[in-house]
Amino acid sequence: MKLNSVSLTDIGKLRKLNQDYVFTSEVPVGTLPDLFIVADGMGGHKAGEYASKCAVETLVNEANLSSERGSIRVISKGIREANKRIRQKALSDENYYGMGTTMVAATLDNDGLCVANVGDSRLYLVSGGSIRQVTTDHSLVEEMVQMGELERKNARNHPDKNIITRAIGVMDDVDADFFEIEDIAVGDIVIMCTDGLSNMVEDAEMLGIMESSGSLKEKADRLVAAANMNGGRDNVTVILIEVLK
Repeated sequence: MKLNSVSLTDIGKLRKLNQDYVFTSEVPVGTLPDLFIVADGMGGHKAGEYASKCAVETLVNEANLSSERGSIRVISKGIREANKRIRQKALSDENYYGMGTTMVAATLDNDGLCVANVGDSRLYLVSGGSIRQVTTDHSLVEEMVQMGELERKNARNHPDKNIITRAIGVMDDVDADFFEIEDIAVGDIVIMCTDGLSNMVEDAEMLGIMESSGSLKEKADRLVAAANMNGGRDNVTVILIEVLK
């Protein structure tokens, strides 16, 4: 499967630090055919920045060293090791106590798309003129929606929108949710992003940008610009992956 990808991260309009971290590789990382990761750190001064960077670098390192076959096993092991390292740092240095990070990671090959998710960073699939959120947020608001206590249309502006229920480094153990999609076709575009994009830009607006003219880089620029135009209340990070012939 041939790919074209682009990544972009922006501090946004209100934050003083960028606590997002992004990694892309269109070539193999260990036994993985490729690897794309977005992480959104949380914590005090520079703690969130440390958490997201540590999580991504640990997963990449573990994948490079792994001889395991199977994307889920490789990524799951890397996320557990990232959780361990961040947790140890948080418990050994009070300046980092309570830090953690979300993560969405993906790898694509001829068998399709394998996605791992912890927290509320997201992966969308744009295909056949529509956009679909593949991941499910680990958030209080998402739990309320699932239990029927909150309508989906009211979730975006709920006051507890930013309370996440699962993150890397917060507890002694963490499990990622995995999603596998086999029907990936030429022309499909994968969007991976932090909530700095998804909270600021409606799905329909994302789809409109993806279907507009221009290069993949120009579309990534437009997504970030839209997030900032709509308020830019958080760091904004996006990866776009286009499936080629």
